[in-house]
Amino acid sequence: MKAKSLILIRYATIILGVTLLVSLTAVKVWAPTDENSRLYVPDDLEATLWAEAPMFYNPTNMDIDARGRVWITEAVNYRSFKTEPEKRLSHQQKGDRVMILEDRDGDGKAESSKVYVEDTLLTAPLGIAVIDNKVIVSCAPNLIIYTDTNGDDKPDEREVFLTGFGGFDHDHSLHSLVTGPDGRWYFNTGNAGPHTVTDKSGWTLNSGALYNGGTPYNNTNSGNRKSDDGRVWVGGLALRINPDGTGLKVLGHNFRNSYEVCLDSYGNMWQNDNDDQVVTCRVSFLPENGNAGYFAADGTRFWQADRRPGQTMFEAHWHQDDPGVMPAGDNSGAGSPTGIVFYEGDAMGAQYRGTLLSCEAGRNVVFAYQPEQTGAGFSLKRKDLISSFPQASERYEWFETDTDTRKWFRPSDIAVGPDGAWYVADWYDPIVGGHAMQDKKGYGRIYRITPKGKKLTTPNLDLSTTAGMIDALKSPAVNVRALGFNALQKKGDVVVGEVKKLLTAENPYHRARAIWLMAQLGDQGKSEVKKLLDSPQADERLVAFRALRSIGEANQAVLERMAKDRDAAVRREVGIALRDIPFAEAKASIAQLIKTYDGKDPWLLEAIGTAADGKENEVYELVKQTFRASPAQWLLPRAALTWRLHPAQATDDLKARAISAKVDAAERRKALTALAFINTKKAAENMLALTKSPLPDVSSTALYWVNFRQTNDWADLMDWETAAAQAMTPAYKKMLELKEVVRDKSSTEAQKIEAARRMADNANGGNMLIDMKSQGQLPGKVAEAVSEQLFRNPDQNVRVLASQFFPRAGKVLRVDFAARMKADPKHGQQVFTNNCASCHRHGESGADIGPDLTMIHQKFDKITLLDAIVNPSASIVFGYEAYTITTKNGESYFGFLLSDGPTVVLKDAAGKQHAIKADQIKSREKLPNSLMPDPTSLGLDEQALADLTGYLMSF
Repeated sequence: MKAKSLILIRYATIILGVTLLVSLTAVKVWAPTDENSRLYVPDDLEATLWAEAPMFYNPTNMDIDARGRVWITEAVNYRSFKTEPEKRLSHQQKGDRVMILEDRDGDGKAESSKVYVEDTLLTAPLGIAVIDNKVIVSCAPNLIIYTDTNGDDKPDEREVFLTGFGGFDHDHSLHSLVTGPDGRWYFNTGNAGPHTVTDKSGWTLNSGALYNGGTPYNNTNSGNRKSDDGRVWVGGLALRINPDGTGLKVLGHNFRNSYEVCLDSYGNMWQNDNDDQVVTCRVSFLPENGNAGYFAADGTRFWQADRRPGQTMFEAHWHQDDPGVMPAGDNSGAGSPTGIVFYEGDAMGAQYRGTLLSCEAGRNVVFAYQPEQTGAGFSLKRKDLISSFPQASERYEWFETDTDTRKWFRPSDIAVGPDGAWYVADWYDPIVGGHAMQDKKGYGRIYRITPKGKKLTTPNLDLSTTAGMIDALKSPAVNVRALGFNALQKKGDVVVGEVKKLLTAENPYHRARAIWLMAQLGDQGKSEVKKLLDSPQADERLVAFRALRSIGEANQAVLERMAKDRDAAVRREVGIALRDIPFAEAKASIAQLIKTYDGKDPWLLEAIGTAADGKENEVYELVKQTFRASPAQWLLPRAALTWRLHPAQATDDLKARAISAKVDAAERRKALTALAFINTKKAAENMLALTKSPLPDVSSTALYWVNFRQTNDWADLMDWETAAAQAMTPAYKKMLELKEVVRDKSSTEAQKIEAARRMADNANGGNMLIDMKSQGQLPGKVAEAVSEQLFRNPDQNVRVLASQFFPRAGKVLRVDFAARMKADPKHGQQVFTNNCASCHRHGESGADIGPDLTMIHQKFDKITLLDAIVNPSASIVFGYEAYTITTKNGESYFGFLLSDGPTVVLKDAAGKQHAIKADQIKSREKLPNSLMPDPTSLGLDEQALADLTGYLMSF
């Protein structure tokens, strides 16, 4: 989990033609430390506390079966490596548990709780799906199926269905599985790789990325790994597999840590994803094959390494200006997105049908979206629907009250029951993110959300009849629908007539499910689906095409026909389907897609790029034939398609467009970007030539790309040795001589101290001293002699790093004491400006070296923020672990690892990036401490910390 920002949304909107004025009303719930804790919901809904600890502990995920029973995965052994067994949160020492909770008397609250399984294979499982008598639990490295063959609510069989996922005991690991409308299983995993997973047909997924950390087990991850399909998949992944364990397929990649992927009945995939900062979480529509843009395309660079001048944090974090990356969706701000579900039921009222519900644990809220099709994609307008606070606000005065536990509401998952109600699991804890857990009681809650004044009941399903099967297919609970789908599929052609009746259902999602199912009901069913390719309803044509493609019935004739469809979403699906089809067969369809592209729709552009995968040069010829013009005269479709395809043969065209004064600056910049993504010597030479352009925007941008690309994709295309070839300066040579004096065993202590003092005033010398100290080569007396001097070094990087190895004398700061002091936010702003702004941004001021603190008040309460300041190494933000690198010629570098591969890139504490050839590295070490100095090294006392915290919390 991780954290983000609440935005004030006033609930006045028009949904499905019904004006809905939503205000929030309070429902009293019990909390262990605050009897007045409340959950706020819209005034047409009500929330009840359905279950709470000790019926279960720390819920990470849940599913609801056909009987309305709630199944919970617990994580009492979360971060087991941090706690001795006898001091763990729970009495459980045999592994984590799966619990079954039930409301037997129908009063709207659970009174029954029992253990389904307790297993040593379970350490903080993050996902559960209940499908008939099978319970599928996601717990890296395994996807496990427990089967109850005799119906006694105890597993009789255990199968490790898939194994090899990275992220053991890690938030960024294997997440929950769900049944799709096609009957196949969908699930996802975070970026804590590497993942080496072989399905039951022998196909192997190999994926990974630069990201390491979070646990002692996540230390061997790397990017640029190829799977059996020949592709490089990186970061978090969305996956699909057949229920028999064959057909493992990557449907999307390059997430950071999408907690869940959910599907609607049309087959659209939805997800949320968290970030490295506190301003750029997102909720997204995920098209098949989508690259979500967290890492560089091969997974060897963090987004920070690729951030370009002028990019916003959100654009850079999700590589939104790179060709081949999907649109990011809604920037939900600061937070820690967790469970997600798409509501298709009728019980909550027509105004809620078609609502995407996304848990935001960092902001104590459940977001609601009603996606609207925009071109080939969707627009997502966010509303705050369920919260432990009365309204969504950027400022919380109650944060000043340390005993206020409203911020402990951490919705970890949301699910829909067969009764149509929403169930929200609450991992009750004062902090989210950083692999921490501070509630020592393991308290958890489940809330049930229903329409006000309306009693919802769980229907009795009779799966022995066709009517009962169809009722199951219509269920609002996703994995209950699978019971009906599977039962009807087994009957085949004989139920086509009954299933076809659903095509006239009032609920459009029921109609969509019928289409998917009919495609799998023999020839008669397929025939009915093929007729729907001519439906006047675009959504029916879309589902019909997807359903036929899923069974291998989308042949060349169908593709060419649907490429002419008047609906952009249908054409998007055609582009996706063309990815692995040879150009000769795909040519006519791709040509048609190009003709319909308006130059503005990013979703259709990405679909055309997907269709062109591996055949970019041939497709570019079609683009040239369709939009004939000189580079300076290109229409928007030609410019955008060239940017997305960036084929090698466009190198000179892009150079000509970039250098033309007739082209506006934004389009010139786009041409330069496209050129930078062509990995040929000619492209590198053209970019180098453009650094001499008389147009300042072109020359400066080209210079950026030359300096950047020579450290990664273009490293071996040309001889880039320039500055590195310069002779060593006399000043640097002198520092090396003084270093030898300090290291020389024959030098007296006085000589060593004198040499070290001369080094401590120099930037290079200071770095050398820190390197020596980190490697245990600097005698104690010498270190003491230069300690204070290093904090006056002219190099900021030296000053920051010195705090790790040369702590200043002074008292230990007390967090609890500072928390009780009255804060002066105005003085706190001055403290921030003088001590923090050189690395951190807050609002419009500060630098982008360390994490952005603008929305830190949404992530931490006062105590937690003070603890993070006083003990910066206790929980280091992902991507900001410090490394020290020593080269073979004796140079030392410290900073954040931005890129790893043939060229390693570090960003130091001053924001400067250092590119180092991997073959020139003598040693590399991850430092145990944060680069953020502790307050004593900055001369801050408790009052200054109280003021600083007051400023950061009151923004």
